[in-house]
Amino acid sequence: MNQTHVHLLITHLPIFGSILGGLVLAHGLWTKSYQTKIAAYNLFIVSAVGAGIAYFTGEAAEETVENLQGIVEATIQQHEEFALFALIALIILGVTSLVGLFLALRKSPYTRTTAYLILLIALISFILVARTGYLGGQIRHSEINSTNNPNATQIQKAGDDD
Repeated sequence: MNQTHVHLLITHLPIFGSILGGLVLAHGLWTKSYQTKIAAYNLFIVSAVGAGIAYFTGEAAEETVENLQGIVEATIQQHEEFALFALIALIILGVTSLVGLFLALRKSPYTRTTAYLILLIALISFILVARTGYLGGQIRHSEINSTNNPNATQIQKAGDDD
């Protein structure tokens, strides 16, 4: 297994971890469950680590595909640039989750407020990392790229007739 394979495998962790962690945290806030909030923070921390691994294996993945037929360099560049924003958001999510974990374990009065802040950061992180994943998918998956998808072109042309 090489870095390209690791990149392709690990990229799903921050996407699913941020949304799943957000749902777990929302449930923990709703039920006022101390253990559920801690579980959510742990998911966010693992997601942040996964985002770091995905980002740092991205260069090797680029080297693997950049010379393949049908690969557009601009698509890779767009994915790479957006990935930095997602990485920063997930690092912030991971660090604030560490703070939230610390506050929860100490049973601080700021635990609930911090949890709501972390939930907001998780939502923003999910949006950024999901967009990054979508852009990454366009590199090799022509079926999600509307400019290369004949069905999308036919649907668009049919819609233009109205």
